[in-house]
Amino acid sequence: MVGRLQCVVLDCPDALVLARFYQSLLGGAVNQPDARWAVSNDFSTLHTDSGQVLGFQRVEDYHAPRWPDSAYPQQFHLDIEVPDLDQAQEQVLDSGATLLHVDPHGWRVFADPAGHPFCLLKG
Repeated sequence: MVGRLQCVVLDCPDALVLARFYQSLLGGAVNQPDARWAVSNDFSTLHTDSGQVLGFQRVEDYHAPRWPDSAYPQQFHLDIEVPDLDQAQEQVLDSGATLLHVDPHGWRVFADPAGHPFCLLKG
């Protein structure tokens, strides 16, 4: 092992807006004091209750992915396990997500406010 994952950083047009969006999905603290990161107008963090940390980095000329268009690749996506898909869908839509696809196998694909795809899966 070379190291351990410290955090996943998502490019976006507004770091604080996207951090708050993911806080509404996952809980946790936005911009919690942590010596590992310097938060600013261009960089925010989300320390989730599970201990995982997400970072959000403002990019001047940000271009959102377009799922499933390979000309605008998704670059990564998050799978989020939920106890009730319908209730979770309502919550993420109310928080600013966009529904992209309902898969017949049971998961649902959304885009966050910056266009990053993420999936909700029944847990």
